[in-house]
Amino acid sequence: MRRTARPLTGTALAVAAAALAAAPAYGAEAGELVLSPASVVPGGQVTVRTAACGAGGTATGDAGAVGAGTLPLAAGRHEQDATGRFRVPPGAQPGTYEIVATCAGSGRRVTGDLVVTLTPAREQVHPRGSVKTGVGGALGPDPVQTAAGVTALAVAAAGGTWLLHRRARGDGI
Repeated sequence: MRRTARPLTGTALAVAAAALAAAPAYGAEAGELVLSPASVVPGGQVTVRTAACGAGGTATGDAGAVGAGTLPLAAGRHEQDATGRFRVPPGAQPGTYEIVATCAGSGRRVTGDLVVTLTPAREQVHPRGSVKTGVGGALGPDPVQTAAGVTALAVAAAGGTWLLHRRARGDGI
């Protein structure tokens, strides 16, 4: 048991550390620029927000990459956030653009990505249903078949456990 516990503990710790390192950060954290919406059509309005400048801080935003020029960011509803708005030019091409904000007091720079698409987010089509692979699936669209499969697996597991228990007691099979 001791020989198995050490590698398993090390593996579990490595997986946990990798998961924590890869976890995305959400919200207006101190080091990021939040764009709302993050995906917009040409002519749409975008709100820029950051907490990087501190409470009551101001910043200058640069949306020149998408063709919108500079914009001021001032203390918003939440005192710790600097907020501003700009409109994406109607002639903007689809793609991903970097928007930059520079804090007035500290000179700190934060960036965020804006995606310009030709299809509004409301009209984007998301796939639905299951993939028809021809082999079947663990969770198909029919709940009756899924329940029957789960029941069959449970019966097989119970029977196997019963047989192993009898063998261990020496009752014979």
